[in-house]
Amino acid sequence: MQQKVLVIEDSSTSLALLRKLVEQAGLKPVIATTLAEARHIFLHSDPEDYLCAIVDYHLPDAPNGEAIDYAIDSFIPTIVSTGNVDAVTRSVVLAKDVVDYIPKENAQVFDYLMRLLSRLEKNKGIGVIVADPKRQNRTAMAALLRRHNFITFECASTEEIDGLLSTYPNIKLLLIDSEVKGELPTQFVAHLRKSFNKETLAILGLSEDENNLLSARFIKSGANDFVKKPFCHEELLCRIMLNIDLIEKVETIRRTANTDYLTGLPNRRHFFYTVDQCKQSDLRYQSVALVDLDHFKQVNDSYGHDAGDAVLKAVAKRIAKHCSDMVVSRFGGEEFCIFLPNVPAEEAVKRIEVLRQHIAATPINYNGVSLPVTASIGLTINASGNIHELLTQADKLLYEAKSSGRNRVVHD
Repeated sequence: MQQKVLVIEDSSTSLALLRKLVEQAGLKPVIATTLAEARHIFLHSDPEDYLCAIVDYHLPDAPNGEAIDYAIDSFIPTIVSTGNVDAVTRSVVLAKDVVDYIPKENAQVFDYLMRLLSRLEKNKGIGVIVADPKRQNRTAMAALLRRHNFITFECASTEEIDGLLSTYPNIKLLLIDSEVKGELPTQFVAHLRKSFNKETLAILGLSEDENNLLSARFIKSGANDFVKKPFCHEELLCRIMLNIDLIEKVETIRRTANTDYLTGLPNRRHFFYTVDQCKQSDLRYQSVALVDLDHFKQVNDSYGHDAGDAVLKAVAKRIAKHCSDMVVSRFGGEEFCIFLPNVPAEEAVKRIEVLRQHIAATPINYNGVSLPVTASIGLTINASGNIHELLTQADKLLYEAKSSGRNRVVHD
């Protein structure tokens, strides 16, 4: 279900812009121009349907931020928009439990708002550690992060940090105070970098240090960033967003580089990398299967390349489902490859035969046309040697499967 954003705004110009931004973020704007209208809308709504609210500070029936209090009291994460950028208004707004505030001063601020909306949804799966020896400090910071939908973990020592990182793989950010208990924080950061690079775990150092030496020491030891305490609310959040965005962009680049664009399976390059990782551990058995679709050229020639693409996508899904515990890849064209680590010979033959039957069992529907699909498979079982030698042998067996009638598994 598409999540909603409650927009309480009386300016027609701002309202049009906010509506557009919310829609561009893939969310559904629910509009109110007064506090009374917002109350009426919310009486007939479920708070869980709303990702957040964007609330104007000054409204005709709520001139002093009363609509902000209403949204917060309704348990909706609240972003404040205001035409006032003075220090008094800022202080009043940030004294409330708001997600953030947006001064209506230029176009880039609204671009920030759109990124913030996107982040509020993404943050639901991201873990953040707040490491500070003082309970009051870490509790306050964790509360701020929870308004941004982060999953928060609080601790006071480096030993606890290690335990959390080994237990929760969704942790992407560590905020570590210079006075944290245990190992010297800068040395601990250097220790963490042996296991977590900057593209998988962002580390932000925090300190009340007055001489500015700690910031350089933290960053030289491997921290991504540093914030001096007492910190500026907006600066801390902006730095957190930038570092999390960077991690996600690197993840996207890696996924794109390692994935076949059509089928979503790992590509040939990633296949070899993954197999190399598997072979670094002791393998009692190793088998390789090469899967080639039969008469695939006839599909392209008769129905067009879109039909061929539909067949490849459908077969890729069947292979991925059946071989979820194996290393699979689209090698190119109509050819797929499967590496079976630590699978005994008899079981390897059985599983690949079941896969062949699974591929052939159901024709693929394309624009109302039923397209039968079968595959020939060459399987080399528990062979010694490197992956390239295994592939050469599997390719010979695949040729035998093709020449002996297709739609069959030939193994050594």
